Amino acid sequence: MYCPKCGHKDTKVLDTRIGKSKLSIRRRRECLDCGYRFTTVEEILREGLVVIKRDGRREDFDRMKILDGLRKATEKRPIQAEQIEMMVAEMMEALDSEFDTEIPTKAIGEHIMNRLKAIDSIAFVRYASVYKDFRDINEFAKEISALKKTAR
Repeated sequence: MYCPKCGHKDTKVLDTRIGKSKLSIRRRRECLDCGYRFTTVEEILREGLVVIKRDGRREDFDRMKILDGLRKATEKRPIQAEQIEMMVAEMMEALDSEFDTEIPTKAIGEHIMNRLKAIDSIAFVRYASVYKDFRDINEFAKEISALKKTAR
């Protein structure tokens, strides 16, 4: 493992723990050259997954697209990066048990929206506004009204 600060190739593992989702391993490392400490995460790679888009196109699953969308939705919100990572890991586990190698984007989007709704309503509205592709302000207002009703 290369040091992200100085690029030295020798690091030592200081601590190893199971991730909160129990689907990953977190390792605390230290560079043997500059002493910089950093954390790495080890998880199972899911290869060969295909996403079925709304228009029927198929493309390779890209975890980074999901993370980028969630980061945009949760920007400047009180949600930790680790919480987002855990949400994606749990989503992947749930989708893995439900689908084989082809996952519809609708299932991904619905799963993320359900999780965001429980965590942060503003992040949910941000994500839903892009995912649901509202055509006018009335559709958006209906979604916010429904959110208010479930929050009570």
